[in-house]
Amino acid sequence: MKTADFDFDLPPDRIAEHPAKPRDAARLLDVAERLHDRTVRDLPALLEPGDLMVVNDTRVIPARLDGRRGEVRVEITLHKREGEREWATFARPGKRLKPGDVIVIAEDFAAEVVAKDGMEVRLRFSKGGPALMEALHRHGRMPLPPYIRREADEQDAADYQTVFAAREGAVAAPTAGLHFTPELLAALDARGIRRVPVTLHVGAGTFLPVKVDDIADHRMHSEWGEISPETADAINATRAAGGRIVSVGTTALRILETAGLDDRSIRAFSGDTDIFITPGYRFKIVDLLLTNFHLPRSTLFMLVCAFAGMDRMKAAYAHAIGQNYRFFSYGDASLLRRV
Repeated sequence: MKTADFDFDLPPDRIAEHPAKPRDAARLLDVAERLHDRTVRDLPALLEPGDLMVVNDTRVIPARLDGRRGEVRVEITLHKREGEREWATFARPGKRLKPGDVIVIAEDFAAEVVAKDGMEVRLRFSKGGPALMEALHRHGRMPLPPYIRREADEQDAADYQTVFAAREGAVAAPTAGLHFTPELLAALDARGIRRVPVTLHVGAGTFLPVKVDDIADHRMHSEWGEISPETADAINATRAAGGRIVSVGTTALRILETAGLDDRSIRAFSGDTDIFITPGYRFKIVDLLLTNFHLPRSTLFMLVCAFAGMDRMKAAYAHAIGQNYRFFSYGDASLLRRV
């Protein structure tokens, strides 16, 4: 298939700069045989007792840093942890950086370039472990996506975390989870909707455009994830009892499908995944998907087309644009059923 098959025109004013307040007041496009305009607060009524909701419990770190290589200012965005002190990053400007260069971030905090691979720059920081995390919290900024054309502010430190955030390591939020509030969780509990966590530390590569003409030639970014034995057991028990698996977001879906088996059971998992889901993929685990609206020509729009059908998703996105839904990380949501 061609990347151009997944293109669509999106007016710039549809891109949300701030989240809905309160979070569960966001709009929800219910994509079934027909399209229904709802709000996220309607979610409990759209699910059934015995369904199992799977959420991503990753926590976003302040992954954007400003430093200097000599007189040149360098902006660093962490991408993926590669060791106690090393991270794969994107750096701007990165063309002239070479192994051995040192980027000074603060008097007691610096990073050395140890390797380059295309756009990616591998850095070894002067601190590791908890000391590195403390330095990131002291000197870093929240890594808002590139399509939000403003600097992160103090409110984003709260707005760009989900209520499920527990395990530090993401450099982008699992944005479907941003719609949940304690009140919505209580309503889901009362409805008999259970939930379990998985972890996928979302990388900045999630925002990389697909630059090849044929999607088969795209090199997917890798991210680290984990599914506990307890979560795997809960999913298998739900399926055995006839319940549905509801993935909150494409990040949870990607780690679930990575660990899924051909008999539609799932195993515990810990490691990297670079799964690339496109139309024709046979889903093993997920029955329903709650997700935001995604970029044209992106791997995530390809994923939702694979999940719910290309014609249906193109119609849903045309409806959302026409009805002034808000797009991307701080935007509105959709509820999709697997075709």
